[in-house]
Amino acid sequence: MADVLIIGGHGKVALLATPLLTEAGHTVTAVVRNPDHAEDVRAAGAEPLVLDVERASREELEEALRGRDAVVWAAGAGGGDAARTKAVDRDAAIASMDAAEAAGVPRYVMVSYLGASLDHGVPEDHPFHAYAQAKAEADEYLRASSLDWTILGPGALTLDEPTGAVAVDPRLTDDEDKSTSRANVARMIVAALDAEAAAGRHVEFTDGPTPIPEVFAAGV
Repeated sequence: MADVLIIGGHGKVALLATPLLTEAGHTVTAVVRNPDHAEDVRAAGAEPLVLDVERASREELEEALRGRDAVVWAAGAGGGDAARTKAVDRDAAIASMDAAEAAGVPRYVMVSYLGASLDHGVPEDHPFHAYAQAKAEADEYLRASSLDWTILGPGALTLDEPTGAVAVDPRLTDDEDKSTSRANVARMIVAALDAEAAAGRHVEFTDGPTPIPEVFAAGV
């Protein structure tokens, strides 16, 4: 079983993934910026680690990662401010990748979004541009790293109950419904960490018909 560090440990997806990971036998440490959130992540089954990844030094990030088996990036600036979006969703994410390599962490799972690409086509004057660019550059950096990476690209996030099943590569269909429950994203994180075949894969998905355990086991 793995020692997993979740960055963005108080986010909705992370709080849903944490108990699933612990139930699967993994040990979870959740990075939170606000110390007031420590009890929430502890209640979910994780050991809290208070660290502001936006301002953390390379040494602090390496120390947080040393001895781990895997890191999950589930953090985000939350939009609104372009400078902070770049600082968190790109710069801090990349810093965590460099630190993971330096600390000898073999596995890295990135929670991205459906459509993330350097060819995203979002105009520079559009409010979504900063996020689209930051995530695309972080994803590209991860692909070029030496880490055993997996990039998860869910569609529009909802608070719906988990179905335990997804549609892979939904952009290849004409289905207009791209909704994805956060609970299914949490299950995809667990599946990715538990499947060797998930390494080196960028999987875009929405809620759909394929049971999540089959996504990586069958190489869907």
